[in-house]
Amino acid sequence: MWKLVYVVAVLAMLFVVFRNRAELLSERLLANRELTQKHLPNCVPLKKLDFGSEDITILDNGRAFISTGLKFPGLPVTEEKGKIFTIDLKDPKMKPMELRMSRNFDLESFNPHGISVFTDQKNGEIYLLVVNHPQHQSQVEMFLFMEDSLSLLHLKTFKHELLHSVNDIVAVAPDAFYATNDHYFSNNFMKTFVEVFLAQPWTNVVYYSPKKVKVVSEGYYMANGINISPDKKSIYVVDLLDHNVHVLDRKKDNSLVPVKNVSVGSLCDNVEVDPETGDLWMGCHPNAMKLFISDPDDPAGSEVIRIQNIHSDQPVVTQVYSDNGKVIIGSSTAAVYGGKLLIGSVYHKALCCELQ
Repeated sequence: MWKLVYVVAVLAMLFVVFRNRAELLSERLLANRELTQKHLPNCVPLKKLDFGSEDITILDNGRAFISTGLKFPGLPVTEEKGKIFTIDLKDPKMKPMELRMSRNFDLESFNPHGISVFTDQKNGEIYLLVVNHPQHQSQVEMFLFMEDSLSLLHLKTFKHELLHSVNDIVAVAPDAFYATNDHYFSNNFMKTFVEVFLAQPWTNVVYYSPKKVKVVSEGYYMANGINISPDKKSIYVVDLLDHNVHVLDRKKDNSLVPVKNVSVGSLCDNVEVDPETGDLWMGCHPNAMKLFISDPDDPAGSEVIRIQNIHSDQPVVTQVYSDNGKVIIGSSTAAVYGGKLLIGSVYHKALCCELQ
């Protein structure tokens, strides 16, 4: 009799814990959020980018780089190969061009995620660093951009046990960068059902250089997008599941010191920084539950969030664009140049809009 009472009590307790965790996960995914449409004028889809545009970064001269074809657990699978495209935003045609890869690189297994560009001020050479997941592993590729031939010369692959689940990077040298790990475990079951469901702040930021690799910041529910301020003194880290952006001071030894958090009210993905104003631009998921369900009759929406004056006592957080998924599904990045806003997505299309 007492054994039965004990079993019933344990089951009741587990049920309560499960229900509480399910409610917490629903809140973190914003599963009940209804999106209000907020479109911009003259938004047009970019050609050739129908299989995702997960990350976008733009050089000062208006040349944009775009990663496409990401294959990620839990999302619709595309048969399209991973590629890197470029667009000259000063060209009125804005025609996306696929960058050719050098023969010493395995293009068949290329699965690009976050990207970052570093320009060598001494010689003008442009290095593109790309998070790559061949066979669902985690590594970073270093390319030299050959502008004359619109191609990428593969130089190095960076691997390390601390770079076990890299989502995004920001380059601080051709072979040095900060990287976010968006999961604590490597196993997909542990990632999806244990880590996310338990909602523990276990993910981190890693600094990588040829001389030293170290964890420089931790305690994130899902560390995602990362970028650097125009003066190179601050690092911005997006915690997707906690709906905020962390501001961290960068020290001489490349360690990071927390300064503040700014709430964004959405599940923001990648973050780009306007080099002129210092404003942060993010592609966000207004309801992540819809993103993983992938119902064509009720698609995941898209949202673009802008943060102005993030270092001030009163940062201004603005919803610049929102769509219920009828135009663009699952926005993951947003970048601006010359009055234009580029919006990328995890596995759908990319848009170019005119900013008012």
